[in-house]
Amino acid sequence: MREDGLLATHPTDADHASEVLLRPKALGEFVGQRMIKQRLAISMEASTKLGRPLDHLLLSGPPGLGKTTLARIIAAEMGAQLRSTSGPAVERPGDLAAILSGLEYGDVLFIDEIHRLARVIEEVLYSAMEDFALDIVVGKGPTAQSLRLTLPRFTLVGATTRIGTVTAPLRDRFGMVDRLDYYEADDLKRIVMRSATIIGVPITDGAAAYVAVRSRGTPRIANRLLTRMSEYAVARADGRITEATAEAGMELWEVDDLGLDKVDRLILDAIVSKFGGGPVGLTTLAIAVGEEPETVESAYEPFLVQRGLVARTPRGRMATALTYQHLGQQPPPGSAQFSLLGTEAHP
Repeated sequence: MREDGLLATHPTDADHASEVLLRPKALGEFVGQRMIKQRLAISMEASTKLGRPLDHLLLSGPPGLGKTTLARIIAAEMGAQLRSTSGPAVERPGDLAAILSGLEYGDVLFIDEIHRLARVIEEVLYSAMEDFALDIVVGKGPTAQSLRLTLPRFTLVGATTRIGTVTAPLRDRFGMVDRLDYYEADDLKRIVMRSATIIGVPITDGAAAYVAVRSRGTPRIANRLLTRMSEYAVARADGRITEATAEAGMELWEVDDLGLDKVDRLILDAIVSKFGGGPVGLTTLAIAVGEEPETVESAYEPFLVQRGLVARTPRGRMATALTYQHLGQQPPPGSAQFSLLGTEAHP
């Protein structure tokens, strides 16, 4: 938890350990993303029958939807070893070369935040992905020589929250590209019920639904909320999560009926109260709520935009009719506010 009592945007060590425990281990246990699972099942079955590793896969989508979990499942179901790293962790071409040269036939290499790889490092990946070869330069100046080392065939699974910033040459080298979408409430309810069984906390059907609709369409948040509600149930109730217990717990952690926390509501209130409904620039908005621009843009804004509570325009962020409705306010007379379709609606 944050010092101000809010649910942390980024998980704590305890939350991370809990998330690892709750992750499904097989494709059949993975809830939601039905079409992606069907495509993966067919590709893995075909690869197994043909006796070859799975084709390279690029997964995109907001944080917490299961990209890392799917990479682990792919490795497990293909009987392969998983090697994991992230874009920011690979600082030099030599770092990537060391990882690639350590792979064995059929291994799954998972690169999280692959959009943050430096361009010079990406270029090392090109021949590795296409030709399963590693081009290295030995020596310097006129005596430098280029050597090509053969790599065992492997599967690269890349994950990104910003598919638009993955360069075209890298994106085009993936045989499969899929996007994970926000989850429906019914799928999140199933996830909450499954997780409650794993951690051994009794939960009613109504409480599971209550947690699901406040989980911002994200399994990671659903599991985190479940953990907080289970703690509240132990400390302030009889250990069972009922709908009344969940309601009281959500009120304590300041999570409203749309899953918005205090910072989300500060962002909406700032656009409406401080900037007259907008437009307001990202940096100015971030200063107004006391957060970094990158945090507002990556951690809070995607869900607000997806729910139609914030409109991104060329001039800046603007309030929508739903913003005023959620805040219990009326749009100012004569103002032009954006509707869900992005067109101006005059009240």
